[in-house]
Amino acid sequence: MIESAARRLASELVDRRESINRELSRNGVRFGIYKNGEYHDRLFPYDPIPRIIESDEFDRMEAGLKQRVNALNAYLRDIYSDKQAIKDGIVPEEYVYTSAGYFPQVNGVTPPGGVFAHVAGEDLVQGQDGQWWVLEDNLRIPSGASYPLFARDIERRITPSLFRNVRVRDNRDYPRLLRQSMDFVSTDGIAVVLTPGRYNSAFFEHAYLAEKTGAALAFPEDLEVVDNKVYFLDYAGRKHRVGVVYRRLSDEYLDPFAFNPDSVIGVPGILSAYRSGNVAIVNAPGNGAADDKAIYYFVPNMIRYYLGEEPILHNAPTYMPMFDKDRKEVLDRLGELVIKDVAEAGGYGVVFGSSLDRSRREELAERIKAEPRRFIAQEVIQFKDIDVVDPETGQMSPRKCDLRAFVVTGKNTHVWYSGLTRYSSIPGQMIVNSSQGGGFKDTWVLAKETGVEHDYAPGSEVVRVLEQSRKHSLALVTASKADNLFWLGRYTERVFTTLSQFFPFYDRVMDTDVDAFRPFARALDLPEDFEDFEDFDAFIHSFLYDEKNPDSVRSAIVYAFNNAVILRPELGSRSLQQVELAMSSIVEASEYGGTDADIFKHRDIADNMLAFWGRCGEFPRRTDSEIVHFRGQISGTSGSVHTIRIFRGRAQGAARQTGQLHPAVERSAGTAMLRRRIALAGRPAAAAGICGACGKTGDAAERFRWAHLREGSEGSGHAQHDGHGRRATVKNTCHSHRTVRV
Repeated sequence: MIESAARRLASELVDRRESINRELSRNGVRFGIYKNGEYHDRLFPYDPIPRIIESDEFDRMEAGLKQRVNALNAYLRDIYSDKQAIKDGIVPEEYVYTSAGYFPQVNGVTPPGGVFAHVAGEDLVQGQDGQWWVLEDNLRIPSGASYPLFARDIERRITPSLFRNVRVRDNRDYPRLLRQSMDFVSTDGIAVVLTPGRYNSAFFEHAYLAEKTGAALAFPEDLEVVDNKVYFLDYAGRKHRVGVVYRRLSDEYLDPFAFNPDSVIGVPGILSAYRSGNVAIVNAPGNGAADDKAIYYFVPNMIRYYLGEEPILHNAPTYMPMFDKDRKEVLDRLGELVIKDVAEAGGYGVVFGSSLDRSRREELAERIKAEPRRFIAQEVIQFKDIDVVDPETGQMSPRKCDLRAFVVTGKNTHVWYSGLTRYSSIPGQMIVNSSQGGGFKDTWVLAKETGVEHDYAPGSEVVRVLEQSRKHSLALVTASKADNLFWLGRYTERVFTTLSQFFPFYDRVMDTDVDAFRPFARALDLPEDFEDFEDFDAFIHSFLYDEKNPDSVRSAIVYAFNNAVILRPELGSRSLQQVELAMSSIVEASEYGGTDADIFKHRDIADNMLAFWGRCGEFPRRTDSEIVHFRGQISGTSGSVHTIRIFRGRAQGAARQTGQLHPAVERSAGTAMLRRRIALAGRPAAAAGICGACGKTGDAAERFRWAHLREGSEGSGHAQHDGHGRRATVKNTCHSHRTVRV
């Protein structure tokens, strides 16, 4: 009965898929992908038909996942200390030390709390007979929990009465489970989520989990190591001790002193602080030694060895070319098996032998013979199809789906009552990874007949996330985020003011001629060639909608959004959605172009800006005045001066201590009109290679450029443009001015 009720609810969601997708869009639920070396920021495709797992079925899966992750944690403790599993022949020595994920730099280190894999992403598929198979263990930086978490919240709001009548286990406790794990291993200090930057494919998740757990969202330059302790630097340069870092970047780039010396997104010295026991890192460096695809082969033996139990969940039948017998099997049946490169991830390096012609199969066979350690082979599991609503036709289309289950370990081990169900973008395709263009579904775990179940037991400690969020997210704002706040304010002001002043002049053009528009054009200090108005309609379209024109309203909205997404933990998702809505509206208006429909879209955009400013003015005040106060003020009819009052209490306190205001505050107050000229007129601040704000020049021999804080510079993001549209990576900073390598 419960399952049938759940399926009726699922059918209701199908009818409301447009509403759900609209909510996902306005909240910026994104998963970026890279194609041909270029980053494409896209909304993560969502399908409203959930995967439904019955209660008893999940209970067995839960027991098997806890068992597996506990064994993997035991293996990591062992392999980086006594290495007893090697001595006892459980895992061959050559497999351990040749693993790309094994790092001798952390040998002998036991992380705080003794936990290595705090967050495990276990990838499973369900065969046609209903049996679950584990395909991969992900113990480094598994992503994806935020998407079903966010989708479920929208589903509940869309159909609240239906959810009350269906016993689906509550999935809202993931942020609490994650924060409890972080607090359990924390040494002494605040919690931070370390992100490599705005253009990471899962940046939405980094910012959203920081918001929900109350941790500070930190970029690499926001952290500093002094005396083997990690500190978070706020906008005034004050240091706040960090006790736990939930890092969302790979081991290789985590610390240039210990790993890849060319990394510009790591935190120099953080590994020394970790080795000294002064900071916890979630997940622990070196976890790749246990989620290597070749090590996967030995996990059932690990369970028997460390826990003295038989595995509850099974591996897919796997062959190891390093073993003579297995290699012969693989080469003889190459056309029937799936071959995986153990060094690859995200669906890359996976080859189905049946898809290869004879010459390519022979080529692969030679590679396996030459590098047997590099590959594993598995039987092809014909896993279940789940229906997906085709976005074009609205018809049901069966797709291959897997399940990423999340296991969180702190004082205890918990399996989240949900999961990320990923589906392939093409019917019949077996690879479902998000990085390959697939979409996602929510995962409903049905409760027992006794009622809805939660991820915590009655009486257990509940982390008060709201208080933590207010303390960390609002008080601990960095200098780079002060820049983001400033430019967010400037761009939102420009959008509102431009649209408000644009239409009275545009209306006169309808009654007279295009010369009536000239005062507006001169007020914006538009380039001379625009004032000829040879093709007035083309000019208007470019001014409003041209995404390649840095002076357009559309570009200003995009720049505002690029600054806003970095501030999700500070502003909150509900504030951010107003900027996302404005961006969606300008895109829709550009499609209407010239019809009355686009006029109403512009009205909506102006309303979005007002709503955004109103939301920003609702920050809770603290008695010590140590919070962000971000507010837009519109004054006068001929123009506007947008004042941004940033950290008033902190800024005045810093001024009393140092005798001068912080640059972020000084810029927002003392040079407002200059900034307005740059932001409103959209003129380049300086020639290539010169910082428009401070006039410094880069060293051409080292191929440096100073990023322009102007239209098109995208504020202070971590992968910026150098004024010529080229992507660049932050090397270091000059206050707000980014030095970038091109």
